[in-house]
Amino acid sequence: MLNYEKVRSEFPILSRTNRGKKMAYLDNAASSQKPRCVIESINEYYSQFNSNIHRGVYELAEESEAKYWTARETIANWFGVSKNEIIFTRGTTEALNLVANSLGRKVLTSGDVVVLSEMEHHANIVPWQMICSILGAKIEVVPIIEDGSLDLTVLNNLITRDEVKILSLCSVSNTLGTNNPIQEITEKAHLHDTLVVVDGAQSVPHERTNLRELDCDFFAFSGHKVFGPMGIGVLFGKEKILNELPPYQGGGDMIEEVQFEGTTYASVPQRFEAGTPNVAGTVGLGQAFRFLEEFDMFEIKEHEKMLLNIARDGLSKIDGFIEHGTTPTKSAVLSFTIDQIHPHDLSSILDAEGIAIRTGHHCCQPLMKTLGVEATARASFAFYNTPKEAEKLVEAVEKTVNLLR
Repeated sequence: MLNYEKVRSEFPILSRTNRGKKMAYLDNAASSQKPRCVIESINEYYSQFNSNIHRGVYELAEESEAKYWTARETIANWFGVSKNEIIFTRGTTEALNLVANSLGRKVLTSGDVVVLSEMEHHANIVPWQMICSILGAKIEVVPIIEDGSLDLTVLNNLITRDEVKILSLCSVSNTLGTNNPIQEITEKAHLHDTLVVVDGAQSVPHERTNLRELDCDFFAFSGHKVFGPMGIGVLFGKEKILNELPPYQGGGDMIEEVQFEGTTYASVPQRFEAGTPNVAGTVGLGQAFRFLEEFDMFEIKEHEKMLLNIARDGLSKIDGFIEHGTTPTKSAVLSFTIDQIHPHDLSSILDAEGIAIRTGHHCCQPLMKTLGVEATARASFAFYNTPKEAEKLVEAVEKTVNLLR
């Protein structure tokens, strides 16, 4: 069993209060908290190693460069891939914009199709809309069925079509908690030469994925959701494909040689990392993965599943409770509505009780339309949350219902 109290002791912020009450932080799908070792690694970097990289030949610059590449290697090892396949970005959103622009310009022409799903985050919708509008390509959407899972019949039919060139899906829905069968989907897509892009922002904090085994062509995630700093993210891309793609941004350090007559570009991954990188962020993110190495990811997932079940079982006894996303293998994300109570009113009263949850459309407005709601309340769990916090959530929602009805 996971020793969650020991885990909590590693996160300084969890000892603070919220509105004067002991805080229950249940907004982990939006952003996770940071362990002390990550915070200290960033402080150490700025205190002892801060220097721009790729340029200096003095000791400080060399040490900074070494830390940058060590972080890249740590992350590559975690996912079972080459360090040259790890591109640092500002987060999942920038990573998906990079893929949409570079891959889109390479493979899409007028009439081609990009397949998305109804459960996608705006970050995996809008970049594809933008590039498709430029190139004359189209987007087709896989619907969800009643329990919040993908309609695999529709998906399987779509990817057999010659005009479908790219399939871009989330590994886990940030609203429904649905775990998509990415490996199975990828195998089928590749039979028809369809490239697979995965938004892994919600899966990385909860399970360890070997990207070589998963075999997707691109995989994006954000550092701040996996106990690392904000402003840093990762795009994995298969090296063979990356070598064939045009760069996303131009500027310093993504070049080999610049002349006014033309420019040649650096090899990957540097080709896709224009400008001064977020070295402190990469150091912090590398430390976050070293921190996770100390734990059994299966135990983490089981602990989070227990918290989800406590909350779900308690809330299901409340009249008017509706859970959105009910697949049996869902991640520890509980998105719900209570009849006659607006999610924003609910979250305000929970806030007064010291409970932090998220309400709104969760950057999934098309999904909200499918669900027939404007917003949901969302409690999302991490391995530092406790059974007591899940019970506190239920008690606070019950209190809210009694107050507002």
